[in-house]
Amino acid sequence: MAEVVLRNLTKRWGDVVGVDGQSLHIKDREFLVLLGPSGCGKTTTMRMIAGLEEPTAGEIWIGDRMVNQDLPKDRDVAMVFQNYGLYPHMSIFDNIAYPLKVRRAPKLEIRPRVEAAAQKVELTEFLDRRPKALSGGQRQRVALARAIVRTPKVFLMDEPLSNLDAKLRVSMRAELKHLSRELMTTTVYVTHDQIEAMTLADRVAVMKDGVIQQLGTPDEIYNDPANLFVAGFIGSPAMNLIKGSIQNGGFVTTGGTRLTRTNGKDCDAVVLGVRADDIEISEPGNGAIDVTIYAFENTGDSTLLTVQWGLQRIIARGDRHLRKDQNDIVSITLNPNHLYLFDPKSGSRLRT
Repeated sequence: MAEVVLRNLTKRWGDVVGVDGQSLHIKDREFLVLLGPSGCGKTTTMRMIAGLEEPTAGEIWIGDRMVNQDLPKDRDVAMVFQNYGLYPHMSIFDNIAYPLKVRRAPKLEIRPRVEAAAQKVELTEFLDRRPKALSGGQRQRVALARAIVRTPKVFLMDEPLSNLDAKLRVSMRAELKHLSRELMTTTVYVTHDQIEAMTLADRVAVMKDGVIQQLGTPDEIYNDPANLFVAGFIGSPAMNLIKGSIQNGGFVTTGGTRLTRTNGKDCDAVVLGVRADDIEISEPGNGAIDVTIYAFENTGDSTLLTVQWGLQRIIARGDRHLRKDQNDIVSITLNPNHLYLFDPKSGSRLRT
């Protein structure tokens, strides 16, 4: 177990910048998620930690050792990949044991360590089988067991659940969460799936264009977004971002609708953010604004209403028993305690 420290880490390929001068302190035993869209630099960051990519500049520390010049095998990290990386001709036992055999662990140690790792991921009864006889979820658990058996200082997981179907992803998330608490090993996890990030992480680093936009707990990232990118990327559905201005202390949409009073200074152009959960839906005339339903979606546990509000469309979340049709009129009221203002040019949060 060890902390991981990145200092001014940069990766360039000619004029292309993959990671741009990033510094990050990952605490001992912390589960940190690197989250962002494709091409944001999250996998490149992980590969540099693993030693699979050489930094253009900066330092990588694992524990009390700078590892920039160390080979991957000497960094004491274990990786779990998206594609499992199993040997099809080997039994599950031999797949899990392989890292120990490569490191020439004593033969008497190998079987008990393999069986202990297999037990943690509930694979004990499958040790004599080959990977082709297992489901996708079971194969991913073999990959996890192969990482666990080494008892490394750091786990590196690169989108390990993305090849699984939706149901398996949910169950594997629960297994990963349980394992992370049981093993108490520093873990760096890469994903573009915000649900994985929010449910698994102790802290989340949201990345864009090779730069960390915000670092914080899932609650902080969701409830206190630092800028427009984070606000729009986190949440399902994403935060509603409404263009407008502040006039005489009140927010006015681009369509001319006066919405609410704010503590912000008058400004010709701002973006107001509000989550679907913070919009109350009521019958026409009972709320602040009457709007037309553009689309109605029943998701089972709730309903989503996309409504036409002036020149813009926003999404509100309703009770699961709510039933409305396209073109119906409803009233919406925005919770004044959960509104966010952003600068449309810089994207930065405007704090009052």
